[in-house]
Amino acid sequence: MMMLKHLTLGFLMGMAYFTLEGFWKGWTNIAMLFIGGLCAVLIGMLNDYPQYFKLKIWQQTLIGTTIILAIEFTSGMILNVGFGMHLWDYSHTWGNLLGQICVPYAFLWMILVPTCIWLDDWLRFKLYNEGTPYRLREIYWELITAQ
Repeated sequence: MMMLKHLTLGFLMGMAYFTLEGFWKGWTNIAMLFIGGLCAVLIGMLNDYPQYFKLKIWQQTLIGTTIILAIEFTSGMILNVGFGMHLWDYSHTWGNLLGQICVPYAFLWMILVPTCIWLDDWLRFKLYNEGTPYRLREIYWELITAQ
């Protein structure tokens, strides 16, 4: 049952990311559904462990951003470098690592991670009657004020 829940959440949040990236770049690849879904599920799973759930939102955001960067780098090395798919190339972007991750997008992920946390909470509430989600603006207010 837990696996089905994570697959469902991963698919829904992956579709959200897939759509967002399509609007951002003007195109996307189906692989991004799975990469985005994996990132979102792993970030959402932090709430399953009290030692992470009790962290401040800025701390959760840093952990979530690290998860995204690790998956982005790994999947980039496999898909872009290994298979030559050329899904993204940050080699001309400041602060890049082998063209797969870069500093400007790390900041973008930091801005998006609280939305991912909120969406995971909201979907768990709506689909599985788990907890009560925070309001999205409360999450960002906590991030901005470092509460």
